[in-house]
Amino acid sequence: MKTKILNEKGIVLAADLLKSGEVVAFPTETVYGLGAPIFEPSTIEKIFSIKGRARDNPLIAHIASFDDSTKIAQGLPPTFFQLAEAFFPGPLTLVVRKKPAVPSIVSAGLETIAIRMPNHPIATALIDAVGQPLVAPSANLSGRPSSTTAEHVIADFDGKIGAVLDGGPCLHGMESTVIDLCSFEQPTLLRYGALSKEQIEAVLQQEIAAYTKGPKSSPGMKYRHYAPQVPVHLFFNRDSFESHPQKNSLILSSSILPIPYFPLQAKSLYAHLRFADQNGYDEVLVLCENVNDATLLNRLEKITSESHHP
Repeated sequence: MKTKILNEKGIVLAADLLKSGEVVAFPTETVYGLGAPIFEPSTIEKIFSIKGRARDNPLIAHIASFDDSTKIAQGLPPTFFQLAEAFFPGPLTLVVRKKPAVPSIVSAGLETIAIRMPNHPIATALIDAVGQPLVAPSANLSGRPSSTTAEHVIADFDGKIGAVLDGGPCLHGMESTVIDLCSFEQPTLLRYGALSKEQIEAVLQQEIAAYTKGPKSSPGMKYRHYAPQVPVHLFFNRDSFESHPQKNSLILSSSILPIPYFPLQAKSLYAHLRFADQNGYDEVLVLCENVNDATLLNRLEKITSESHHP
């Protein structure tokens, strides 16, 4: 059976599908998520099976209100409220202590839970309609580029999920920033994302640490992510780029080139990687001269088959 594609008028139907045990994809301002109700472990199990996702990779809980956080978290520190008041709804995920009632499959057996409030009306309306938070990893086959349109979701999961709510292209096209507030001595950046480290530090009035070792309480920390099937080669200067023998190459560049290329932008990165897979390219070449976007560089390093540094 083909997966239903619904617009915002289909939120009630999508909620009914979730309540009946079906997985439903929905849009957020970052990427599309593959959702299940947080207190329905059998439906959550389907997400892992459908994605091919390892069971030791935690999920993010999506809430629609501050009250939702009290259903799933306990002992919330002052930093949670500081950051939530500044950035919720928005592309920030906060790792805090979970309540015992939250199924262990959500947090890969850890005593923590990752929480965010998406800034998308379809997402929050769906959560409200279901009546409980939704866990949702990115709606893509595990390890592949995240979905930033409903069409991307269908390409990966047609016939495997109940429905996808089509909210158009995602605003940021890059996952949320993840900060752990309870596992370390100070707030710690676990994953670069659409919200910058500097923005978070400005609110907290303190530096946040970068993860080096300890609990892996966030998605995106253990495995290779975001990569297309074709090889990706990353270049940090023009000379190394021009010396690379080009084949049937899709080129992304932060600089103007005299040959056909696509602009290198965080918002469109995943869409271009998917385009390369779907249109028979042999490789992706990425020229990122003078790129200072930490999140974009982080993602490029995670997907790259080979890097050419100066």
